[in-house]
Amino acid sequence: MPTPLAIEDYEGGTTPYVYDNLATPCDSVVVQNFGSRFLPVFYSLVLIFGLLGNALVVLILVKYKKFRSMTDIYLLNLCISDLLFIFSLPFWAYYAAHEWIFGDVMCKLLSGLYLGGFYSGSFFIILLTIDRYLAIVYAVFAIKARTVAYGILTSAVTWGVALLASTPAFLFNEVQYENNRSACSPHYQPETHKKWNLILTLKMNLIGLILPMIVMTFCYAQIIRTLMKCRNDKKNKKNKAVKLIFIIMIIYFLFWAPYNIAILLHIFQKSVDLNSCGSISNLSIAIQVTETLAMAHCCVNPVIYALVGEKFRKYISSFFRRHVALHLPKSCLNLYSEPLERASSTYSQSTGEHEISAVL
Repeated sequence: MPTPLAIEDYEGGTTPYVYDNLATPCDSVVVQNFGSRFLPVFYSLVLIFGLLGNALVVLILVKYKKFRSMTDIYLLNLCISDLLFIFSLPFWAYYAAHEWIFGDVMCKLLSGLYLGGFYSGSFFIILLTIDRYLAIVYAVFAIKARTVAYGILTSAVTWGVALLASTPAFLFNEVQYENNRSACSPHYQPETHKKWNLILTLKMNLIGLILPMIVMTFCYAQIIRTLMKCRNDKKNKKNKAVKLIFIIMIIYFLFWAPYNIAILLHIFQKSVDLNSCGSISNLSIAIQVTETLAMAHCCVNPVIYALVGEKFRKYISSFFRRHVALHLPKSCLNLYSEPLERASSTYSQSTGEHEISAVL
């Protein structure tokens, strides 16, 4: 059963057989049954939690933040990227359990938008990292560079690049009838099939893992170096900021590295001696599991990039106090008693506190 991010209709995907290097058919019913049971459940969980988290961030950005900074612009676009990812999941969940019934146009559109959401999400995570880097390491320069206008401009360019990167899905994905079921999968000419799979796999590894990790490693190393120069009386906040940086990097790596490794192993399976029926079936299942793990990152993004912020949490508290607590028992009202005025406070007492708050 293919999954939305699948580079190709990998062995064991839409057909009941997989093939080893001797072209011997291998029964892949186990792979199909696993996908039909596992994928719809996991897609539904990602849909629920991802939609709630990203919708809440968008609501706070619109109602309270008012898009006053480049960071707000990037956060909004990251949420939109995740929501593109999320809104296509009901279609892929049905497809995983049954077959593709939504037609050729929807196959191309959903595949393209899904990959567009994936690529743009990676790009906006990179931009948010660079934004934090500029705010802390080059605080004076950042005053002129980190404007809303530049944020909108770079966001527009980013969306253009993301859609360009997802063009192959719009062009090559189509409905194909295979083994008594309809499938939405890439269709390449036989002579270019291997080349396209290799190119798209390497592109996904580059954009989805390698490039973000390089940018994060460099920028956050410089941020930590700058934070270490802050006054010692801000030690607790400084330690919290450094811990958050490591959490962001570790989470990104843990969510995305397994899938990127799995698709690389699939492309180079002959080179690494994974040609037996059992190895191919296990690798197909691994791709399904690791890809859904990668999808779950869209549920984590609102937490690590917005909800960990002290001001953001106060805005959320104020929102629930004003719009939700009214419908709750009086015993719950003390949970939302913090006034909104405190949410607008900033750490402007010193440069050190300003630098730390840019991370938090």
